[in-house]
Amino acid sequence: MTPAARLQAAIEILDKVIASTREDGPPADSIVTRYFKQRRYAGSKDRRAVRELVFRAIRRTAERPTSGRSAVMGLIDDEPALIELFGEPRGPEPLQEGEEPAARGFVPGWLWPELSPFVGEAEWPALLERAPVDLRVNAARASRDSLLDQFDGANATPVSPWGLRLPPDSRVDDHSAFAAGLVEVQDEGSQLMVLACEPRNGERIVDLCAGAGGKALALAAAAPSAIILATDSNRARLSKLGPRVERAGAAIETCLLNPPNELEQLAEWCNAADLVLVDAPCSGSGTWRRNPEGRWRLTPERLDRVIQLQQRLLDIAAELVKPGGRLVYAVCSLLSREGAGQIDAFLAVRSSWISEEAPIAGGRSDGAGRLLTPGHDRTDGFFVARLRRPC
Repeated sequence: MTPAARLQAAIEILDKVIASTREDGPPADSIVTRYFKQRRYAGSKDRRAVRELVFRAIRRTAERPTSGRSAVMGLIDDEPALIELFGEPRGPEPLQEGEEPAARGFVPGWLWPELSPFVGEAEWPALLERAPVDLRVNAARASRDSLLDQFDGANATPVSPWGLRLPPDSRVDDHSAFAAGLVEVQDEGSQLMVLACEPRNGERIVDLCAGAGGKALALAAAAPSAIILATDSNRARLSKLGPRVERAGAAIETCLLNPPNELEQLAEWCNAADLVLVDAPCSGSGTWRRNPEGRWRLTPERLDRVIQLQQRLLDIAAELVKPGGRLVYAVCSLLSREGAGQIDAFLAVRSSWISEEAPIAGGRSDGAGRLLTPGHDRTDGFFVARLRRPC
């Protein structure tokens, strides 16, 4: 592919990404992969160059652009030579007078008031940096020191005792340690959410929003003899846990939930769980480093819906925790209403519950919890709070 053809391919992919964000369709990574599956003539260098153009355009634009062309035009500010590719054979149509590039930005304007006070403008560039690849060592089967030298460019993560940090875009799915279940890909922030739970052997633990089970696996590695139930209402996500459990050599039960009947399905767990982890669906604002087009997907209406869902999940979790047991609430969000505000609302209704300090070294105190941010902690953005039900 010529440079002009690569630029045109980036525009076509970005048009698909923009449409997907409007329609709640597949993520940008999947769209890029599908695009090149249909164009086998493109070599690896072409695919890499086009992908880089696509994600550079996504990262520089906070508001959803009108078109892929306007998003790519925005790149000219940083790379003026791109203007020469417009009008070239197989390239984009020539630029027309009056065409406007997509505006540069880090955070959509409507979200500024929603951000935690800890996420000021000085931190905004870090929200879109390329994220490293963090691994969690399976503590039930290996030590971090024994694996540190097995991965190129690996360093120990600053806070999590289980973490290894690799350069961005490192591949691990073909590594022998991954195949043997000794490591899982997991951001250090996610590892710290599990450390905040302090899981113990012999406990009865519910991971209420388990998804594909990353945190359930970390709980099992930290407390191998705990009885762990991983639940979710999404069959496709939960089905991914089985092979991961087998590879890790863990013991985790699963339950596919059918809203609004969760408490009926979990009747034997009501007032019986030592620990309930609510890693709730959220805005995803803490993961913009990895999914920058998430800014284009989020709307005020969608944010209101996830906040209502978080409240409902906290209500369910409160029924499962036994007297003296603990509830840990986590969201990969930097928005106050999803974090500190959500826990304030919970405690306003349940004033007898006790707020406990999350036992992690990372983050900063934010209301009744702690907030980790990419700028301050070099992790994905996470809010975590730990609550104890009175005896």
